[in-house]
Amino acid sequence: MDLSRGALILFSLIYSVAGQAPVISVEPRAATVRKGESVSFRCIVKLTDSNSRPLEVQWKKANNQALPDNVKVGPDGSVLTVVNAVPGNHGQYRCVVSSAAGRSTANVMLTVKYAPKVRLTPSGPLRVRKGEAVSVECRAQGRPNPTLSWKRQGSTLKLVTAEENDVNTIKFPAIHPDDSGVYICLAENTEGMTEAKIEIIVEREPGSPVASVTPTEITAVEGHTVIIECQASGSPPPVITWSKLRAPLPWKHTVNGGVLTLTSVGRQDSGQYICNATNIHGYSEAYSDMEVETPPYTTILPDQVRLQPGDALQLQCLAHGTHPIQFTWSRVGRPSLSPTAELTNDGKLLIAKVKQSDSGTYKCVATNHIGSTEATTRVIIRA
Repeated sequence: MDLSRGALILFSLIYSVAGQAPVISVEPRAATVRKGESVSFRCIVKLTDSNSRPLEVQWKKANNQALPDNVKVGPDGSVLTVVNAVPGNHGQYRCVVSSAAGRSTANVMLTVKYAPKVRLTPSGPLRVRKGEAVSVECRAQGRPNPTLSWKRQGSTLKLVTAEENDVNTIKFPAIHPDDSGVYICLAENTEGMTEAKIEIIVEREPGSPVASVTPTEITAVEGHTVIIECQASGSPPPVITWSKLRAPLPWKHTVNGGVLTLTSVGRQDSGQYICNATNIHGYSEAYSDMEVETPPYTTILPDQVRLQPGDALQLQCLAHGTHPIQFTWSRVGRPSLSPTAELTNDGKLLIAKVKQSDSGTYKCVATNHIGSTEATTRVIIRA
């Protein structure tokens, strides 16, 4: 036997004794669960004649940390179960299968989704002096990453803030007594919304104005008269003026002292009204939000239609006004609509195939809790 043939036989003997490292896979390779849910992963070993036995199956965290208490491994080591998942279970897990022939690994990825947790810095309540620079940082943890926004308690308007590196900050370069109040940071993702509050108290100088309005929220009916009263303390007595946010005051208004009177209000008069009280020590603002509700204004499209027997008829009743609005159809001079007529909640009247007897005047009545209005249309059907 020559040397090269002997070396080949020796290599074959070593290979047959050593065998191959186990071939493994995991199912599923990735999973996403909500906080509190459970999930299992199975480590599967592909057995071949060359696999050495016995096999040892182990599960580890990819960072080699110990498995958390709520992560259980089945009796044979092949199944890993996460029970009542918590955010700390998020990450990679590794199945390790060892034999005399070698070791194989396979990774799985577990994503644990959870609602945001919010933290404010400082935590408050925050007492500051007029003119000081004030900032409050809002941080939130959550999966998916939450979006952050700020608002003032009692208002639905989002505040303009500074956002950098997942920190959303509300800033007051020179805080004013009217900035006193409760501020709310909202953190939201697909798993929920969480808020954190901070009260900011701005100390006033002696004699500084303090304004208040009555009422602070108004729901008015179109055409009615609305009266808003502003009172202000301070020394010397402050001067009171009125304005409207992002718009001039309605032309039908009068101001007498601190009383604002709005005559025959319309929907366009809805908005936020601002009382400003000013003296030599500063100013103070107070707000009243008004919503004007209106009865429906109704039209029908088309206002006249000509068809032939067998054609399809579609009429649309449109109404502008305070919602919800209900629609009712009828035929003028007839006790009822055609039995083939279909009505929809959004104000449509449909007849798939009209007959000559469907000719006539159709009326739509639109109604809300303020009142009702009606409109008519003429349907002409001729062969």
